[in-house]
Amino acid sequence: MLFRQLFEPLSSTYTYLLACEHTGQAILVDPVVSAMDRDVALLRELGLRLAYTLDTHIHADHITSALELKRKLGSKIAAPAFDRLPCTDLPVEEGQAIELGELTLHPLHTPGHTDGHFAYRLEDRVLTGDALLIDGCGRTDFQNGSAEDLYNSVHQKLFTLPEDTLVYPGHDYQNRRVSTIAQEKNRNPRLGGQIELDEFKAIMAGLNLPYPKFIDHAVPGNRACGVCPGHLPEELQAYCQQINETPQG
Repeated sequence: MLFRQLFEPLSSTYTYLLACEHTGQAILVDPVVSAMDRDVALLRELGLRLAYTLDTHIHADHITSALELKRKLGSKIAAPAFDRLPCTDLPVEEGQAIELGELTLHPLHTPGHTDGHFAYRLEDRVLTGDALLIDGCGRTDFQNGSAEDLYNSVHQKLFTLPEDTLVYPGHDYQNRRVSTIAQEKNRNPRLGGQIELDEFKAIMAGLNLPYPKFIDHAVPGNRACGVCPGHLPEELQAYCQQINETPQG
């Protein structure tokens, strides 16, 4: 298996490149449109063919490059079936593995951050999206989020994985790259240790986070698999710079 963890600094998003070295088929998990040139260059450098893009959920902080990569490279769009996106080529469901050459990804429905959130388990690691971050978790106060659902998703699905499973999150804001299930079970200040559901719900209710500055643009754009909305405020243009500056075809 070929594995790369890539960082997009505008939204502090991790994109993951997974590839079967035998067939040269690749998949990009949570690709960001402002980093599309980087991803295409890396695919070409490694001699890989992008078979799929795959998002963990409908993002509120960036635009996915799924649609633009499909146009540019002919890749197919995989996304949670739960969200019923008409632009999806491969609807993803728990219990239905995604095969990529010799690689097998196992989707895990992990609602709470959003109701359609998925994590993806692959061999000795799990890509947790925003459900489980290093020493944290995604917020639960929009997109049909639920603190109770997130607590149950983490404890009943992610924390039941082998303790040495590597945890690769969808974001990190402190330059951390990887954790383990054991570390998060023991140390996560929101979900680990002896924290019970009621305490977790109180923690999440008390965060008092500001309204996401990009959500009203990102969610509709991502429901179309990566369309940059019109009339984007100037301070947010960097999120869609890739589409604005790159000839499509």
